[in-house]
Amino acid sequence: MLISKPVAEAIRAGTVTQAFRRWDAPRVKVGGVQLTPAGLVRFDAVSQVRDPAKLTERDARKAGVKDLATLQKFLAPTARKPSARGGRGGDKVYRVRLSWAGEDPRIALRERLPDDGTLEDLATRLARLDARPSGPWTRDILEWIRDNPRVVSKELAALRGCELLPMKVDIRKLKALGLTISHEVGYEISPRGAAYLEWAARHGR
Repeated sequence: MLISKPVAEAIRAGTVTQAFRRWDAPRVKVGGVQLTPAGLVRFDAVSQVRDPAKLTERDARKAGVKDLATLQKFLAPTARKPSARGGRGGDKVYRVRLSWAGEDPRIALRERLPDDGTLEDLATRLARLDARPSGPWTRDILEWIRDNPRVVSKELAALRGCELLPMKVDIRKLKALGLTISHEVGYEISPRGAAYLEWAARHGR
């Protein structure tokens, strides 16, 4: 479920508590959580809206939409755009109750200095990521980020001589391991990532 940064931040603040989506069937699990730009969001309840015409201005505000007319336009069948799954969003309208569930766990992870066992585990995980036809890449991109902090993504891709979007996908994989930090502009190596690079250099990894 796509949740924009402004909406995620409003969920964290408690001003947005629900969302509306057109689906054929619910695409989120009650009790499940999703990582967003503002941390973890929990899906507290999902229910079908039998008559979307009866939604109110309050429903719109609680969904982070400026007014009811905008919400109705968003939910109108003719306004539906192709979904990531290839359909057109679905024939039913669902209300998803939302709440903030906590900080992005990667924030704490990236500050945590790894012990020897954890470093060995990181080396194994990165070796799996390196096992692709184009060859190893994780050490290279970690060192590039360490040596070029907060460089705008396009410039970093040009410096590395690679395509922008695949590079961003690769960096997200490293971020999930707590090795990098994303900023509004560019990236930097995390304390965990710096510790790994120092360890890898000492051990010839």
